[in-house]
Amino acid sequence: MRKPPHHERPATAPLTSAAAPSTLFELPSTTTSRPAARRPAPVHVERTWYADIDRVTYLGSPDPSWLARPEFGEDCIPLCVSHHRLDDRRSLPRAVTPWMLDSGGFTTLSERGRWTVTPYAYAAAARRYYDEIGLMDACAIQDWMVEAKVLARTGLTVWDHQLKTVASFLNLMTLDAELPWMPVLQGFTLDEYLRCVDLYDQAGVDLTLEPVVGIGSVCRRQGTKEAVRIIETLASMGIRLHGFGFKVTGLRNGACHLLYSSDSMAWSKNAMYREPMPGCTHQSCSSCPRYARAWRNQMLNSLPEDRQLLTLTA
Repeated sequence: MRKPPHHERPATAPLTSAAAPSTLFELPSTTTSRPAARRPAPVHVERTWYADIDRVTYLGSPDPSWLARPEFGEDCIPLCVSHHRLDDRRSLPRAVTPWMLDSGGFTTLSERGRWTVTPYAYAAAARRYYDEIGLMDACAIQDWMVEAKVLARTGLTVWDHQLKTVASFLNLMTLDAELPWMPVLQGFTLDEYLRCVDLYDQAGVDLTLEPVVGIGSVCRRQGTKEAVRIIETLASMGIRLHGFGFKVTGLRNGACHLLYSSDSMAWSKNAMYREPMPGCTHQSCSSCPRYARAWRNQMLNSLPEDRQLLTLTA
């Protein structure tokens, strides 16, 4: 599927608040006093077949140097790297595989209660990554999540967060429209997500023309029927969705064939509860590229084949 050039996006209008309404693996039990024995590491199996599904399943990377590792380029494994991992580096790796930039919004908002990076600084950083690293598929905007923890920290409402999220896309597009900014939908109920779609529409942004649109505040309830209903509804509107932080359970629970792309760092937490892979000398594989590749291959191989095929034709 050809991505629309970013310069062909429709012109956006200023956003106002005039229409604002009134207001693969289970973890071991930790209940015992003695630490549970760590389970064996996954076997490094190869993918049974390679197709477009591999292209849109981004592997969360804890180290920007992974972008230049030849094994990821040889297998065309796309990576997801956080802005927090890149912003203090003098030199940047040259990517050998496609990747997407995560803004690190949940960490920033849950810890600080506000964005501490200005849109100007974030746009400048994203431009540097795009030019110096190369092969950037998408860069997430500075969206405002609506999980209860984040709302309690910011002291704002879901509506406030939605307005700020749409405004972030408009601001970043104004600052550098050539970058592959990924708009994000925020909400908790289905009606709230649909309201966020309307906000973009009021600002002149047709989300069905965007290469991909992030769906926020879903990852912690991705295995629920409500989350699947939300994704089904948005996908039926012709919006190509990206699932932030989707784990095996979420992909198996009906979401796999509905998402255009997804990313996950679940492999790292999984590795903390397992033995190192054979041949690894570190105590934990939580930052190990061999383990990450093995986890991803095992995860993709475990998905029902009909859902893999649906992903290819979505």
